[in-house]
Amino acid sequence: MVDVLFDDIFRVEKLNPDDKKYFDKVTRIEARSERFDMFMHLDINSEVYPLKVGQKCALLLVPTLNLDGTPDTGYYIGVIISLSLYTRCLCFLINDCYDCQVNHEVLHFSFSRFYFQGNRHSLADNFEYVMHGKLYKITEDSTRENVEVLISFGGLLMMMKGDPSHCNKFELDQKLYLLMRKV
Repeated sequence: MVDVLFDDIFRVEKLNPDDKKYFDKVTRIEARSERFDMFMHLDINSEVYPLKVGQKCALLLVPTLNLDGTPDTGYYIGVIISLSLYTRCLCFLINDCYDCQVNHEVLHFSFSRFYFQGNRHSLADNFEYVMHGKLYKITEDSTRENVEVLISFGGLLMMMKGDPSHCNKFELDQKLYLLMRKV
């Protein structure tokens, strides 16, 4: 069974709350959770997963996508795709996307909506948007009433703030997956 670090439904309150757009195809959402009243800023690839103000999303943070809870191996998994006259080999590291040069062409694929794990089913099968990242900072305010958790998903950032009792499973430098689906 997967050890769920955080699970709640968030309602999008604002898009790009500081009225700045730092990157093309990236939107920073400001949202609040229903059950734990956690506040969140999250950068998403708005080209592959557009969200609107008022939409609700189920959000899950887990250390692995394996349904049995076993950790990811980190090994390469090769996927062969036949396209017209060429057979192109795409090599994905479980946690990152790499470009493969075949027939003097460089193939670029967005990893945001795809997770190759051989023939096995994973937790990602039940969600629409998946990112892998690393928790890089945990801070408490001076009153110890709020904790702030900062996670980087390859440059797309997440900041979640709220009651420390809802963030007690998080550890510094922890690798984790964010899974989202609209509800």
